[in-house]
Amino acid sequence: MPRLKLKPLKKYPFCIEIAVRTTDLNYGGHLGNDSLLSLLHEARVAYLAFYGFTELDCGGVSLIMADAAIVYLGEAFAGDILIFEVSAGELSRCGFRLFYHVIRQNDGKEIALAESGMVCYDYKQGRIKKFPEKIKKLFSNLDNS
Repeated sequence: MPRLKLKPLKKYPFCIEIAVRTTDLNYGGHLGNDSLLSLLHEARVAYLAFYGFTELDCGGVSLIMADAAIVYLGEAFAGDILIFEVSAGELSRCGFRLFYHVIRQNDGKEIALAESGMVCYDYKQGRIKKFPEKIKKLFSNLDNS
C-alpha cells in the first residue's frame, strides 16, 4: 500500500506546546489518531489567534475544514509535551492550507506531519465565500517554502 507523503516546511511562523493527556491515549497506550486531530484543532485555533482571528471571524469570513491529512512518524504518550509548528500556504480564491509539524519536546522526535484545507464560509448563507484580500496578503507574505 503506498503511503501518503507530506514534507515538512523549511520554516513555520508559529508554534505552541500542548501536553498529551491520559484521555488522548488509545487502546495501544499511545496518542490516538482522533486525539491528534483534536490537538491539531487546538493548534489551528491558537495560530489564528496569533494573527487576531478566530475560526468564526477570519478577516470577516468564517472558516470550515474541507479536508485533513496526517502522516504518523512516531508515537506520543501521556505527559509528553508536543510542539505544534503551524504555517499557512497554498492560497486560493476561497481558502488556504494549514501545514503542521508535530515534534516531541524532550527529544525532538517527529510525531506527525499534517495538513488541513480551510475554506472561507458564510454560515448564515450556507455558502463558500471569497478569501478576503487582506488576509490573503498576510498569509502570502509568509516565507514557508
